[in-house]
Formats: sequence, structure tokens, C-alpha cells
Amino acid sequence: MLDKNKVKELNIFAIKIRIETIRQIATRGFGHIGGAMSICDVLAVLYGDVMKIDPKNPKLEDRDWFVCSKGHAGPAVYSALALSGFFKVEELKTLNQHGTNLPSHCDRTKTPGIDVTTGSLGQGLSVATGVSLGHKLDKKNSYTYVILGDGECNEGQVWEAALYIAQKKLSNLIAFVDYNKQQIDGYTKDINDLGDMRQKFEDFGWYALSIDGSRVEEIEKAIEKSKAQNEKPSMIILNTRKGAGCSFAENILNNHHINISMEQGNEAIEILENKLKTLMSN
Repeated sequence: MLDKNKVKELNIFAIKIRIETIRQIATRGFGHIGGAMSICDVLAVLYGDVMKIDPKNPKLEDRDWFVCSKGHAGPAVYSALALSGFFKVEELKTLNQHGTNLPSHCDRTKTPGIDVTTGSLGQGLSVATGVSLGHKLDKKNSYTYVILGDGECNEGQVWEAALYIAQKKLSNLIAFVDYNKQQIDGYTKDINDLGDMRQKFEDFGWYALSIDGSRVEEIEKAIEKSKAQNEKPSMIILNTRKGAGCSFAENILNNHHINISMEQGNEAIEILENKLKTLMSN
């Protein structure tokens, strides 16, 4: 259970991740803002408190692994990595530019701290299956964390992996669905309605929870519960808002990948910086 100071620390971290993510994408002039913003809170919990990692040794043998299956949210992951010390924050300004180590989608061959290359939706959970099974066979005390998009869950490969993971009782795998209820073409319920996501994963043999994905204390508690049951793989459905915390993106439908001016970015960053000052002074 998090104390008040830790909750405050993680909320501050989440705002900083949002600020750096907006700055990256605004500098480039376009990018996947919506789905990057909606995972900032879970990233703050994972990188700020939960995961066993070492920024000075990204390939630490017994580290926890992280798979951002919705690889287009890479800019948010890069922000979390840079703020955690994996590389210099100044590198974030090179997002998706020639010669960068920060492509628009996560690439393990380029970015320190990226464990798995992702971007082709539906494949990340399958890769995480192999990682988790390997760790289990090697008797490693490591967890594999995976973030899926809700639109990504239209892919049949996700459900094939879900069945196999449950069959193998990979309790060392904890996954999240970023349930922001939007995808590139509109609302998920209008395109391919998946119904009760929590119930679906439970029916597939998972330990499944549904929480407010914007509250760091709820995310932390759900992870603790997942680890405590130690019998099944765990799925945490994060009820989020696409574009959350980005003033020009959070209340529009078509915010998956948009053009962004530096002026728009600076205005959104100023709002977040004021929020950060208020939070830090309390």
C-alpha cells in the first residue's frame, strides 16, 4: 500500500512523463499523442516504484521485463526511461528523426531500456509469453509486464496468447489493457465491441481486475493483488481517457495520430507545469 508521499511522488512523475511526451511530439510536429497520454500513470507506477530495473545496467540479468505491445505509445515509454536515467532527457528531442535512437515505435536494438521491439499490433503478448515462460523454466524471480491497447485486442493473436498463458499458469506475467475506448477509426464499441474486457480475460483463465487507470494508488494496489494470488496470469483493465492530460487532445475523437504545432505543445505543457507546481507545493 502506498503512503501519501509515495502517491504524490508518482503523480509528479506521471505529469513529468506527460510533459516530456508532449514536448517530443510537438518538436517532431506529429505523432501518436492519444494513446501515449493514456498510459502515463501506469508507466509512472511501473518505472517509479514497481519494476526491478537498473538504468545503469539495462540488460540486468534478473530484471523485470516490460513490453509495450501498443508500440506506437513509445514516446511515453521513452519519457519514462529518460526521466529514470536510462539516457539523457535531451535525447527526447530527436524522436523519429534521422539517426535517432528513438523511433516512433519501440525498438530494442536502438533504445536503452526497451526489452522488446513492438509496433505490429497483436504480437507483443505472444513475445511476452516466451519471455515469461523462459523465466519460469529458468526459475528466475522476474516479472514480465505488458501493456496492450483496447483496439489492439481486436487481433486474434492476442486471444491465442491469452489461452496459452493461462494454460501454462504464467503467474509471473502481469498485463494491462489501456481501455481508453478509442482506436484509430473511432470508438472501440462501434468498430469491434469487445464487451466486458475483465470478464473475457477471466473466462480465458486469468486473474482479472478492472480499475481507474488514472489513479496511481489503484494501479499499485492491483499489481500487489496480482502478485499475491500467484496462481494465474493477471490482467488489469485500466479505464483511461485517450489523450488524458493533454489539453488539445483529450476531448477529441480523432487524436490517435495528429499534427501538433509547437505553440499547441507549449500551451499544453504550461497547463501541466502549473499543475505540477501546485502538486509539489502541497
